[in-house]
Amino acid sequence: MTIADIEVPSRKTASSPRAARSARKPRSRVAIVAAVAAYLITFMIVLPLLWIVLLSFQPSGNILSNPFSFTDLTFENYFNAAQSLPLLRMYGNTLLIAIVSVTVGTAISFMSAFALTRMVFRRRRAQSSIRFYLLAGLAVPVYILLFPVYRLDLALGIFGTYAALILPYVAVSIPFNTLLMTGFLREFPAEIEEAAIIDGVGLWRLCWSVVLPLMRPVIATILIFNVVYVFNEFPFASILINNPDMVTVSLAVSRFQGQYTVDYGGMMAAATMVLLPQLIIYAVFQRHVIAGMTVGAVKG
Repeated sequence: MTIADIEVPSRKTASSPRAARSARKPRSRVAIVAAVAAYLITFMIVLPLLWIVLLSFQPSGNILSNPFSFTDLTFENYFNAAQSLPLLRMYGNTLLIAIVSVTVGTAISFMSAFALTRMVFRRRRAQSSIRFYLLAGLAVPVYILLFPVYRLDLALGIFGTYAALILPYVAVSIPFNTLLMTGFLREFPAEIEEAAIIDGVGLWRLCWSVVLPLMRPVIATILIFNVVYVFNEFPFASILINNPDMVTVSLAVSRFQGQYTVDYGGMMAAATMVLLPQLIIYAVFQRHVIAGMTVGAVKG
């Protein structure tokens, strides 16, 4: 063994920590910048929610004249909101519309996604055209459809009924639901379905007992997003519902705005009462939402 043979490895071992340190520095800087950006974005998102909650404890006169004064905090806005809002009725109507529209929309989206990913079309153009037609709905602003939907409801004789809201909500949810489900089903192992078919499983049982249980993260994501959308949707509800007994959550909150006056304190308190249950539900099921949005993103 010569001296050169001894020195060469020592140089490599001496230079490797330097290379490792130089490789870590840019990564740590990128991580710090990403963390700071994430905290800033989170703060910008949470700030309006916190501001609504803080304003809900102020008298209506202070909200416009002195919104940064928190000396006269009161619970009067919440008492007035609880007395003015038909809480049971508005939550009952909203839950009924949400359950029916989300169930029907999810079922239709699953059937369309399963057909687009599993059925063999005679013409590939037909399959791509259907997929493009469904996904093009994501590019269409929903509120452009207000007047056409209003005219259709009048023509069908369902204006002012639950169906007047359920049908548009179903139609609006299909593009997004189909996008998530097709992304999952494309990565779904075909061997599982083939094994079930060899065992004599029919199409209905294949979908209900084999495919759907494995789509729980996607289904949970779809349910949460669609339910939150129904709770927050206002333009369709304000135009297509004219019966006070069918008031929804969003319509009930708008009652604090009159023709000449606005009860800002009551509106903030009502908005807080509406937002908090949604935030709690989202916080509890956030892991399902993350799993549903990222499922199928990584192969292997």
